Amino acid sequence: MRRFRTRWIPYLFPVSGLLLGGCNAEAPQAVAQPIEVGVYTVQSAPLTLTTDLPGRTAAFRVAEVRPQVSGILQQRLFMEGSEVKKGQQLYQIDARTYLAQQARAEANLRSAKNLADRYERLLQTKAISQQQRDDAVSAWKQAEADKRVADINVQYTRVLSPITGRIGRSAVTEGALMTEGQTSSMATVNQLDPIYVDVTQPITRILALKRALKSGDLINAGDDQAQVGLTLDDGSVYPLQGTLKFSEVSVDQGTGSVTLRAVFPNPDRALLPGMFVHAQLKEGVKEEAMIVPQQAITRDSRGIATVWVVKPDGHLEHRDLSTLRTVGNGWLINGGLKPGERIITEGLQRINADSVVKASPARNVDLGALAASR
Repeated sequence: MRRFRTRWIPYLFPVSGLLLGGCNAEAPQAVAQPIEVGVYTVQSAPLTLTTDLPGRTAAFRVAEVRPQVSGILQQRLFMEGSEVKKGQQLYQIDARTYLAQQARAEANLRSAKNLADRYERLLQTKAISQQQRDDAVSAWKQAEADKRVADINVQYTRVLSPITGRIGRSAVTEGALMTEGQTSSMATVNQLDPIYVDVTQPITRILALKRALKSGDLINAGDDQAQVGLTLDDGSVYPLQGTLKFSEVSVDQGTGSVTLRAVFPNPDRALLPGMFVHAQLKEGVKEEAMIVPQQAITRDSRGIATVWVVKPDGHLEHRDLSTLRTVGNGWLINGGLKPGERIITEGLQRINADSVVKASPARNVDLGALAASR
């Protein structure tokens, strides 16, 4: 058995040498290819900032029609939902009693005037006293006042529209008893052209804007600052611009907001009272504003916005950003990037910190939308 082992030992050394030599040979390494990504070049330009606020429309004027005299309603003289003019007759109340009172007041006035004239002549001849003449003149003046009241009551039987606008449904019909000074209205007239839009803005936002304007971070947009755009509840854009008129002088204690009121032209009556709308108010102009596409931004575990910046040699840098607000389909940033730097918007899922990339203009960024937001 021992002789068998000795015989094979010389042949084992060449074989082991071949095996060891094969282990020491270095294998060729594959060269990593650059990863193709789409990039967006950051630019800066002046940007007019707007804020979108919810609001409600309200009639420019509202007039509730009520009777000024008592009587039976004889006739309705308008079509519900139609346009009426100021001074147009809407209803007719039975006027026979008031016409009789008017005739009696006219007769009393004539009699009182004749007596006053007669006493004036008698006073010249000392036939009557000055007191009798003064009493006659006083009765004449009182008769004139009674005649004016009677004329007004007759006029009030013709119920007129106090303003020009669109009248709603009638709350009364022929034969109804009208009472002077009643609390319930007969109909309501709304002036719809122009029309109010009331919006609310948090007082904290107003204070922040004042600080930004004072510090120079924002500059006033001039006369254009008061212009207001409008978006309807269905997403359509109202074609006419409105004007910001005033803001409420006090803060709502329940919501911490201030009411702003704008006036919009409404020639086609497209806006009706009570509609829910969104108003776009211009806050100011930010010089050298930089907008970053939303596709480029990711959030880390801290919730901070980050982007991948492509260096000139193709290597990457992970950069934190300070975002202010969304503008169109991008983010307005306040720091973290410089104009001219390239950020990745396409191919983010294929890269890491050690990647080398080949950059080309991104195809998933709507440059027109970003430009329109400026």
